[in-house]
Amino acid sequence: MPTSSPRHAVATACAAALTLSALLTGAAAAQPAAAATPAGYQNVRINEVTSSGNDTVELYNTGPTAVSLSGWKASDDGFSPQAFTPSSATIPAGGFVTFNSPKGLGDADKLVLYTSDGTVVDRVEWATDAAKPALARCGGDGTGAWVVTTAATTFGAANAPGCPSSAPASSRIRINEVTSNGSDTVELYNGGTSALALGSWKYVDGDTAHTPVSLASSSPSATTVPAGGYVTFDSTLGLGDNDSLFLLDASGSSVDSVTWATDGAKPSAERCADGTGWFRTATTATPGGPNSCSGSGGGGGGGGQTGQLLGGGGSLTSGCTPEAPSGTGSAPAGTLAWPGGLDVTIVDTVCAFTTSTGPEGRDLSGLAFDPGNSSVLWAVKNKNWLYKLVRSNGRWVPDSSWSASGKQISFAGGTGRPDAEGLTVGGDGHLYVTSERDNASNTAPKDTIMEFDPAAPGATLTPLRQWDMTAQFPQLDTGSKDDANLGFEGVAYVPDSWLTANGWVDPRTGSAYAPARYPLHGSGLFFAGLEWDGTLHVYGLDSDGTYTTFGTVSTGKGSVMDVLFDAGTQRIVATCDNTCGETHTLLKVGAGGAIVPDATYTNPAVMPTDNLEGFALAPASTCVNGSREAVWSDDGSYGFGSGTTSFGHALYSGTFPC
Repeated sequence: MPTSSPRHAVATACAAALTLSALLTGAAAAQPAAAATPAGYQNVRINEVTSSGNDTVELYNTGPTAVSLSGWKASDDGFSPQAFTPSSATIPAGGFVTFNSPKGLGDADKLVLYTSDGTVVDRVEWATDAAKPALARCGGDGTGAWVVTTAATTFGAANAPGCPSSAPASSRIRINEVTSNGSDTVELYNGGTSALALGSWKYVDGDTAHTPVSLASSSPSATTVPAGGYVTFDSTLGLGDNDSLFLLDASGSSVDSVTWATDGAKPSAERCADGTGWFRTATTATPGGPNSCSGSGGGGGGGGQTGQLLGGGGSLTSGCTPEAPSGTGSAPAGTLAWPGGLDVTIVDTVCAFTTSTGPEGRDLSGLAFDPGNSSVLWAVKNKNWLYKLVRSNGRWVPDSSWSASGKQISFAGGTGRPDAEGLTVGGDGHLYVTSERDNASNTAPKDTIMEFDPAAPGATLTPLRQWDMTAQFPQLDTGSKDDANLGFEGVAYVPDSWLTANGWVDPRTGSAYAPARYPLHGSGLFFAGLEWDGTLHVYGLDSDGTYTTFGTVSTGKGSVMDVLFDAGTQRIVATCDNTCGETHTLLKVGAGGAIVPDATYTNPAVMPTDNLEGFALAPASTCVNGSREAVWSDDGSYGFGSGTTSFGHALYSGTFPC
C-alpha cells in the first residue's frame, strides 16, 4: 500500500502442542554445528586479562542476546588454540564470563580468542609487564582502549568507568573506518589533544598465520596523526568479507580492534561518532575525513556489534523517489526479540524495481518463496507487477529468463490496474495475488484474490480465475482512497493436511474440518490479511469461481501486511510493519481447535523502522547450521536516510532458526 494512508496508520499434531518459543529454542539446540559460529559471536570481546598468577581472562558480551561459548578456544604467542573452561557455557547479553588461560601467559604475550571453527573473535597483545596486575579496557566494557590497570582487578564485573589520568596518549588513537572492498583502506583517528607519531606501530588482520605489519611500510604518510585528525593506509595483508583488524603500538601492545561479519566492511565499517561510537556498515566510505554515519547497525566500538546492516550503498538514480514511512505504532505486549541472526544484508540494487507505470522504484510489497524451488523468490509490486527473483552475486535479482523487468498483471478480462499487495504459491504451483483497489479508480475498494499461471508466456499476465470479496467489507467503501487502501494486504495458502493434522475446527460446522465437504476448493485454504483491523479472513477458492467463507482469525494486532504458512515451524505467520512495531505473529491451532496467536517477534534491531510490508522464510530444506534465510521488502525503499538521501533499496536478508 502507498504509505500516505492515515491508518498505515504434513507435520505431526504434537508440533502444535509446543509453544513457538520452545520450537525455536529446540531447533537451535538440536544443531550442534551452530555452536561453531553462533549468531552474535562478533559481539564478544576480550575485556580484561592478567599474566599474574592464574592468568585469568575476562570476556564481555556487547550484544543484546546471549552467545554460546561451546567449543571456543584460545591461544597465545607460543601455543596453538586450546579449549578452555569458561565460568559459564553461555555469556549473557551485557554480561561477563571468565576463564583461566589453557596455557600460561607471559610477561610479554598475546591472547587470541576463536570460535570452535577457528574464526578469530578478538585478540590482545601486551609488552613486558603490561598485563600486571591486569590489562583492561577503559572508557567502556568491550569498547574502550586498552590500558594497564592502576587499581585492583575487576574480573567478572565492570571495568573502571573512566581511563586513568596516567593513560598513555596512544589510548586516544582508534581504528575509525575500515573497508574490505578491494582497496582495504584503514582510517585511524586521534581523539587526543596533541599529535602522535605512529612510525613504529603495526597492524594485523584476523589470519593467525599473518605477522603484524608496520604502518610505515604500508604508508609512509601514516606515521603521524594530528590532534583531532585522521591518517589512512591500505592494508597489505588484504581484508576479507569476514575478518578483523588489530592495531598495535610501538611496544606491541594492543590499542584497538574491529571484527566484522560477511560484507560488514563494504563499502566500509565506520564508527559513529568518530573515535568513540559503535561500528556500523556505512553507505559511503569517507577515508581521511569525518564519518558519514549514513549506514545502520550499531554495536561495540572495538569490534563488538549488536548486529550489522551489511552491503548496500550506492546513490539514488534519477527518477527514483523513496517514500517516507508513516503510521508508526507500538509492538504488542509480550513481543519477543528476533530469534535469528543479528546481521542483515541489503540484497537488491538501488532503485531495482522502477517500472513503466511508476518511476518511484518503490512499492515492492508481498514476498513468497517457491516451495517447489527454494532458489526462487516471488515478489509483487503495488503498481500491478510480478517478479520472479533468483540469486546472483549475493543479491535477489529478476530472472531474465522469465522477465528481466517483471510482468505486468491485470484483473480478469485484461482490464484495470490491481493494487497488488500480497501473494502466495498454491498447492497447484500457481500464484495467488491479493489486490485491495483498482489503481485506475483508487477511491473504491476491490478486495480480490487472483490466480495466475507463472508458466504462461508473454510480458503480461491475466488471471485464470478471480474471486471478489469486496462486498464483505462495506467499511472500506466510503469514497475515500485511504479507506479503500486498507483492504487485503497479504495472503497465505495453508494446506488441508496441516489443518486436519492439528485438529482445526471448521467454523461453519463446529466440528473437525473435513476437506471432502468442499469438493471444488483444491487442497488447502487461503488466509487473506486485512489491513483495516489485522484480521485474517479464511476462504476456500472454488474452481468454478465461487468461494466459501470460513470466518476470521484474530492476530492480536491492529494491522497485517503479509501472511505466510511456514512448514518449518508449522505456523501461520502474520507480519505487520512499523504500524505494529515491525512484528511477526506466529499462529497455531490451539487446544480448542481455533487458530490463535502463539508468539510475536520483532525484526532484528539493525533494520529500519519502515513500511516493511513483505516477509518470507526460506523452506527448511535450505537450512545450514540451524538457520535459513528470511527476506523483507520495503514498500517505500526508504532505508535509513530521509528524502533524497535515502538508500533506494527494497530487499533485506537475514536468518531465522530452522
